[in-house]
Amino acid sequence: MTVLAFGMESVERAAYLSVGRACAFGALAIFCFVVGLSFDPNLAARFGGLLCLLMTAILLMRALSAPARPYKTTETWLMLEASERPAVHVAQQVIGSALREAYFWYARSTATVTVLLLMIALVLPLLTTRLA
Repeated sequence: MTVLAFGMESVERAAYLSVGRACAFGALAIFCFVVGLSFDPNLAARFGGLLCLLMTAILLMRALSAPARPYKTTETWLMLEASERPAVHVAQQVIGSALREAYFWYARSTATVTVLLLMIALVLPLLTTRLA
């Protein structure tokens, strides 16, 4: 393994950890909201799906703006040890592309949860009317 490959691996790991931590806090907020609406499962699934859709949109916007965001202001840069940081002349490109990839990956995952929740919201009324 070359030093460049090792450096990229640590940058990607830090980017995924950084974005994943932010997504975990967002998911916790959505989960608490859905649990608060658990008295009406259909309403909980609809709002959970809509909030996940909002989270997906935010992640997509962040992914599109990641390459232009100054690398020194990112949590990814701060998480890296001095020996793991890429050279200054390529740091913007390396950090930006790693963050973009991480944002897109989490956006795809969140979109999957969005589809599942909205499908549940569509199916629940059908099940409750048949059972009644």
